Amino acid sequence: MIIIGVPFKDLVVKEPISIDELAGKKVAIDAYNVLFQFLSAIRQRDGTPLKDEQGNVTSHLSGIFHRTLKLMQAGVQPCFVFDGDAPELKADTQAARRAIRAAAKVKHEAALAAGDIETARKYGQQSITLNSEMIKESKELIQAMGLPVIQALGDAEAQAAYMCQKGLVWAVVSQDYDTLLFGAQRVIRNLTISQKKRGTKIITPEIISLTDTLNKLKIDHKGLINVAILVGTDFNSGVKGIGPKTAVKIIQEGNIEKYKADMPKFDAVQGIFLKPAISTGYTLEWKPLDINKVKEILCQRHGFKESRIDSALGLNKSQTNKNQKSLADF
Repeated sequence: MIIIGVPFKDLVVKEPISIDELAGKKVAIDAYNVLFQFLSAIRQRDGTPLKDEQGNVTSHLSGIFHRTLKLMQAGVQPCFVFDGDAPELKADTQAARRAIRAAAKVKHEAALAAGDIETARKYGQQSITLNSEMIKESKELIQAMGLPVIQALGDAEAQAAYMCQKGLVWAVVSQDYDTLLFGAQRVIRNLTISQKKRGTKIITPEIISLTDTLNKLKIDHKGLINVAILVGTDFNSGVKGIGPKTAVKIIQEGNIEKYKADMPKFDAVQGIFLKPAISTGYTLEWKPLDINKVKEILCQRHGFKESRIDSALGLNKSQTNKNQKSLADF
């Protein structure tokens, strides 16, 4: 999966959190972030995504249904926030990501032709794309599951962070540390990743506290943004040779002015994080899951096995309509 963002892994204060601990809590999910995650992870052995008989990619739909349903069954109330128009300063990053995907696609096809399955899988995961039809159908499935869909004006991380600041949701779910720069008080990572080993390490959900992170680093929120700008963000390349720890020291010592000449976009980038485009024209309303609509999307359109969908929903042929209505409790 291609996630660039800010390399804050060693700076943030994080601790493990279980899905059960989130029961009764509302969370805003960075939709594109998890859709790319699903497209990367849910693949065949050779790196090819899951597809229906018509050749349409379905990995993202499988991820939305099964992994989101797991959250719902645990009592979590998710909503999904979709990206709007990206700031112009993000154009270089987007172009770089497109180039990475295009190069990976060529290498994936070459590896498949050579019968090199391991290499094919590696580059298949890097060549993922998300088109408008996939986005449209993702929204449709999410809404069929009774969950709110919020269309951001700009970055979804900014919109989700705003919702967290206002107490509309308890936390933001994203792999991207940039969410902290937009002011999200709590960011949960690895929540929609199935627990698996990466090397010898099992991937588990973790929660990052913005307040605890700022206290640890002895800087304020604006200072954290400046640390990111020094290192480099999706909107600027940063100052050569400066890593996260050095950047923190520069901010702690109040020496940011010395480096502004090397960052001509400094004020513009800072403004993106401090005053992002935010939408208030939405309603957060959780509704009963529409079983028939979910099946229409997954089974009738894309050939998912109805028995597997029934099993995931806790249904079987012997259950009555009364039993099925209990799914509204999600």
